[in-house]
Amino acid sequence: MAEQRVPTTRDEYRVFRTLTTRWLDNDIYGHMNNVVHYSLFDTAVNGWLIEHRLLDSRYYSELAFPDVVTAGIRVAHIGNSSVRYEVGLFRNDEVRAAADGFFVHVYVDRETRKPVPLAPAFRAALDTLQQ
Repeated sequence: MAEQRVPTTRDEYRVFRTLTTRWLDNDIYGHMNNVVHYSLFDTAVNGWLIEHRLLDSRYYSELAFPDVVTAGIRVAHIGNSSVRYEVGLFRNDEVRAAADGFFVHVYVDRETRKPVPLAPAFRAALDTLQQ
């Protein structure tokens, strides 16, 4: 049997970024297409950082134009060279997330393309996003 999940709430996130929906985000069914959720997750985390990868998301309720979407950002795990960012998308002023997901970023040296340890100052900044 599939795991039953409950939508996350705003108070479970540490940082918020306001994003707007666009007419082109809707599909033929009149709600935001699922791939746009991934784009909003990416946009939210990219607003706080620069590079992102690996995404997993869950959908609880529809998002549609002209909704105003607020993205909640938190850090779930800080590794030696990686960080797991979790993002919740909230419609208008709703308390429960319409969708949530995560990114795992592995930070690499630009030349060697090998993982590099997170700098102490960067770790300290990430700590502010942990619960």
